[in-house]
Order: sequence, then C-alpha cells, then structure tokens
Amino acid sequence: MIKKMNNPTINKPVFKKAGNDDFLRTLQKEVNEQVLANKSLQQLIVFKSLSLIVLYFLFYSCILIFGNQTPLLFAFYVLTGFTMILVFLNGFHDAAHGAIFKKRKHNNWFTYILELFGSSNFIWKKRHLLLHHPYPNMQNWDIDIKQSDLVRLFPGSTWLNIHRYQHIYMWFLYFFYSLNWIFVRDFKDIFGTRDNYLKRVVTIPKYEAAKLVAVKLFNIFYMIIVPMLVLAQPWYMVLYAFLVMHLSASAFGVMALLSTHVNEDSVFPMSPADGKMDITWSMYQITVTQDFSTESKLANFLFGGFNHHVAHHLFPTVAHTYYPAITPIIRKYAKNYNLPYQAFSLYKALRSHYTLLKNNAQEENLFVTGEL
Repeated sequence: MIKKMNNPTINKPVFKKAGNDDFLRTLQKEVNEQVLANKSLQQLIVFKSLSLIVLYFLFYSCILIFGNQTPLLFAFYVLTGFTMILVFLNGFHDAAHGAIFKKRKHNNWFTYILELFGSSNFIWKKRHLLLHHPYPNMQNWDIDIKQSDLVRLFPGSTWLNIHRYQHIYMWFLYFFYSLNWIFVRDFKDIFGTRDNYLKRVVTIPKYEAAKLVAVKLFNIFYMIIVPMLVLAQPWYMVLYAFLVMHLSASAFGVMALLSTHVNEDSVFPMSPADGKMDITWSMYQITVTQDFSTESKLANFLFGGFNHHVAHHLFPTVAHTYYPAITPIIRKYAKNYNLPYQAFSLYKALRSHYTLLKNNAQEENLFVTGEL
C-alpha cells in the first residue's frame, strides 16, 4: 500500500451545524417537488452520456479510415479530443457523483471511461469527492485549485519570482492541461511526497499505481501507435496530430474549469487551527462557487452543468440536465436570503481569472484569505 501522509498540524475542517433557518432545507424541498419529479431529465443524461461515448469512438475510427489525408487526420484527432472533453464534462463527471444511473455499480462502470483517456478514475474521484467538493477553494485542502507551483491561485501560497509573469505565461500553459494531467499530475498524486493533499485523506493501493501505468501505455498504443501502423503517414505527423488534439481539447476544457472558482472576487479561506468552521456547509458552497453563461443553451450542452456550478455544489448527486431548472430557484433564494450568489458571462469569468492571476502575481497578498 502507498501510505497516506499524516500532518498533525492540519486539522480536518468541520462546518457549523445548520439550524432550522438554513436556506438549504427549504431549497431542497422546493427542488425535489418542482424539478426532480421530472424523470425525463434523468433519461436525457443517460442518452446524452452514452451518445457522446459513441461519438468518441466514431471520430477515433475516422482517424484510422480517413487519416491518410493530412487535413482529415488533424480534423478527426481534434474532434476526438473535443469529444473526450465532452464525455468528461457531460458523462464521466456525473457518473463519478452517482448521478446518471440508478445503481451505484453502473455509475462506477461508466467512470472507467477515464482509463480509456489515459487516467485513473480512482485517483480522480478521491481528489474530487474527498477534497474539492467538501472544501472548495480552501487552502491546504482543495487539490483541484492547487495544481502546480507554476501558478499561484491561492493567495496564501508561496510566492516565486516567476509568478510575476503568470498572467502572461499561464494562458500558454493552459493549452497543455490534459497532457500535464496524463503524464505528470497523476504520477505526482500517487508517488509525490511534498505537499500531497491526496495522501492526507486516502491510502492508495499499489495496484492502482500499476493500473495507472498500464492505462497510459494503452492510451499511447491506440491513440499513437495504432494510427502509425495503419496509416501511410510519417510517424511525426501522427504525433503532431495527437499533440494538436490535446492542445485544442485543453483549451476547451479549461474554459469550464477556470470559470467556476478562481476569479478576482473568489474567496480562498484558510481553515481554523482547530478545524472548526464558523459557517455552514451550504453557505460555504454558495460563497466560494460561481456560475457562468447559465442562460445559454449551447453552454448548457457543452459544459455539462459546469456553468450551473452553484447548483452542482449544492446538489452534487443530481444529474446536470436538471441544473438549468434548479438555478432559477437558487437565484430566488439568493435574493430572499441575501446569499452571495455570483454569475457571469463566460467572457467576463475568463477576464476575471486573468485579473486574479495578475493580482496574485505580486508578492503581497491582495485578497482576503480567511473572511467569509
């Protein structure tokens, strides 16, 4: 077994117990009665997620069938990468939360699609379900925010000289997001010992490390080696197309990931020394999460509910096809209860992320880190 790290100086955060006046109680009641009764939206997520997997294999097949024509080689690699992100945002993510199928085992089976993409559903689910969702934006806990020392998103993170230019170079590095995930981040999660958030909360079986290597080799085999063997293309042209696939897929996926938690108005709390939070779980979730482009049907389809991110954090086990109907109810409660609900256009969310990068490029912290 790969042992989890124990850090006695960091206590697990515990949120304040919700009282009878907590908005989530009545919000959940209204959502259950007015939205979740519509079973057609549950059927829609099943159809959508399975259809996107079929589309992924269709585009991959087109690489092998039409790839001898160089423009089509690149076009179908890009479409395969684009569909990979669609499957992740619209299917895998919901299944990881148990939100697609009625039976837990069927959702678990679906999450193995991540292995097809060269990653580990075990590692991702532990990262996301045990660290990001309970403690979004919380320094020393939210592993999805703390990605690399190259970028300073947490205002309390160590400042490096290179951060002076992060608002410039990060927009180039974001194109390598999926490549970094597959070939760097997964290995850091399993084998890394410095500042490893994941090992605070989970013990990683050794077979998961072996499986991780195996699935990455398999991904390289069918995405690179097989096209090289089948097509009458130079090996380097196939490799170029594979790289372009990941660059374009990253550009698409990062738009959703950057627009929900990390902008100039985001709060990045530090947990108290004793771990006792002076805020309820539901109030915390709505405080540190933002929506974007919620009125756009195209955004709803492409981003799989990531644009309705407040609804997702308050109702994580509900399929994203319900979120467009849940968000207006959340807005109503935000107005009635004076809740800090935030929503932006996609453009404004990305522009605001640039501002956060620029402000956090300075050694002096410009953001409030502990006040909620």
